[in-house]
Amino acid sequence: AFISSHKGKTVNLDLLARLVMRDFRAYLADCRRGDNALSVNSLARNLSAIRSYYRYLERNFDVKNRAISLIQGPKTKKTLPKPLSADGSRTITNAKNSLDKRPWVAARDSAVLLLLYGAGLRVSEALDLTVGMVPIGDVLRVKGKGGKTRLVPILPIINQAIADYIKLCPYPFEKEEPLFKAIRGGPLGARAVQKTVQNLRSALGLPETTTPHALRHSFATHLLAGGGDLRTIQELLGHANLSTTQIYTDVDVAGLTRIHKATHPRA
Repeated sequence: AFISSHKGKTVNLDLLARLVMRDFRAYLADCRRGDNALSVNSLARNLSAIRSYYRYLERNFDVKNRAISLIQGPKTKKTLPKPLSADGSRTITNAKNSLDKRPWVAARDSAVLLLLYGAGLRVSEALDLTVGMVPIGDVLRVKGKGGKTRLVPILPIINQAIADYIKLCPYPFEKEEPLFKAIRGGPLGARAVQKTVQNLRSALGLPETTTPHALRHSFATHLLAGGGDLRTIQELLGHANLSTTQIYTDVDVAGLTRIHKATHPRA
């Protein structure tokens, strides 16, 4: 839409091939204007998507445009993950602190959140578990992003939480069905998990940064703080690149710096 307006022409393959650097820069500048201006990180994602699109055009339609490869993306801001404290993580995963008075719902929520914190699963990975995968045992085979499979150790407390949920759940289980059920018996959705955590953080006095994904951050940060090896944590999280996992070392350093400033006599 931007190129059509910018060039005053109908967009076709020939036009896409003839775009020059100033056209791409004009688009990036336009994305930063107005009330709906994109953040630096969103702009970088847009540029990455456009590059992928041009690779697709070259592969399928022999449309070549070298200008897009010469455009430098904006420098993105490095934001650190915001994990919960160890006490906060224990509090939010405890079924006794559930706001729902139905025991089976409290048990379900506790089991899901324990999978995020105790095994470092993404919400989607936890909700992809099927009835046929239970009992899990000591190790769970997880299929993560990009179809990459990893093995994750499962703590006894997680297995027990799942067993408690299955025992209390009022709905029948079929082998190939999703393990975690919503209130009416259908599959539990990610939005419901987000809403549960949102309500819990308000009730339990946890920080605003407490989200389901923050529990995965907490899993990695607490392992690292406890002496965990960075390569092992990379494998447990299913990160393709070590650089993605290394951000947790910055979190740990930030925590050490705060402790140092708060306790050292000369700080």
